[in-house]
Amino acid sequence: MAREFIMPGRIVSGENALQMAEVTLKEMGTKALIVTDEVMIKLGNVAHVENALKNQGIEYVIYSEISGEPTDQMIYKGLEMYQAEKCDFLVALGGGSPIDSMKAIGALATNGGKISDYMGKIFEKKTPPMAAIPTTAGTGSEATQFTIITDTEKDIKMLLKGSVLMPDLAVIDPRFTMTAPPKITAATGLDALTHAIEAYTSRKAQGLSDTFAVSAVKKIFRYLPRAYKEGSDVEARENMAVAALEAGIAFNNASVTIVHGMSRPIGALFHVAHGLSNAMLLKACFSFVLEDADQEVYERFGQLGRAIHVAENQEDDKTASYHFLQAVIGLCEELEIPTLEEYGIDKEKFFSVIDKMAEDAMASGSPSNTRKDLTAEDLKEIYKALW
Repeated sequence: MAREFIMPGRIVSGENALQMAEVTLKEMGTKALIVTDEVMIKLGNVAHVENALKNQGIEYVIYSEISGEPTDQMIYKGLEMYQAEKCDFLVALGGGSPIDSMKAIGALATNGGKISDYMGKIFEKKTPPMAAIPTTAGTGSEATQFTIITDTEKDIKMLLKGSVLMPDLAVIDPRFTMTAPPKITAATGLDALTHAIEAYTSRKAQGLSDTFAVSAVKKIFRYLPRAYKEGSDVEARENMAVAALEAGIAFNNASVTIVHGMSRPIGALFHVAHGLSNAMLLKACFSFVLEDADQEVYERFGQLGRAIHVAENQEDDKTASYHFLQAVIGLCEELEIPTLEEYGIDKEKFFSVIDKMAEDAMASGSPSNTRKDLTAEDLKEIYKALW
């Protein structure tokens, strides 16, 4: 069966990638809206982007009100600035939130309407040119046709999509990831790992996405602990930046599965950062998927176990699968990922919304990509198992 495979229009990666990308930025337009947050300004990262634009004689304005994960209200404010300042392209600098926000602003600039109008639909009109410069190694948003925006009226995270949301340019410059603190490094790194694992084990996996997914998994297990323990490790940071890109490319084309489906409601209702809520779910979700699974499930997880050398080639797939699961659990422990209780979430409040979370997770469509048939009742049991 024929399958489409989508990637950013152009990727520039490695040391001094932003400098190399300057000429491409000049081709994108005459006035840019830089979408970022206040932290990026304080760290001096935005100044590097400003200099790159100035070097090419490009005008710009800065929208830095992306505080936390993006909401519809943040998008409307950014769109208002984009239109009032007569910008003609966008540059996002930051983690997944600024990049997702840039996509949503760009989509509304040409598609019109409210962001909630597109829940369950596809953006079709081409956005203005967009450049994504990630500062965390995790979300992979620089390489996807998705954006996640919170609907503040309904209190849900909307997964919005369309091939027009794919950035025209992705700049993978490791200097921007050096400033990420250990907790952010851990959460975003495990977000990338989740992307890669779910892409490889998804019903929608294909040969090309498998190549990127396996490469990402191998890099993350090797380099994420190093980047977490020593943030100035340039080799580890550079490889994690590439791994996040690879994982983004993989899940953009193969989609995600149970973890992401169950993670979004936790983020929406309890304001847990996306990467961290993914990490909190890895053990419970994959344990459930592997229990009494079909052979194709064990084969997929088992191959990942062999890829990172925690399983021997002669071991059967089921055994190799559980070796891989233990490696994932061990990595989460090494990176000191908290439980829901340790994070400070109230158990009674959590249990009171389990039904809603399970329904929202199923409605997202992600759990149905899992190579095991799942019901809302299954998801409720997994949510309860987190305690």
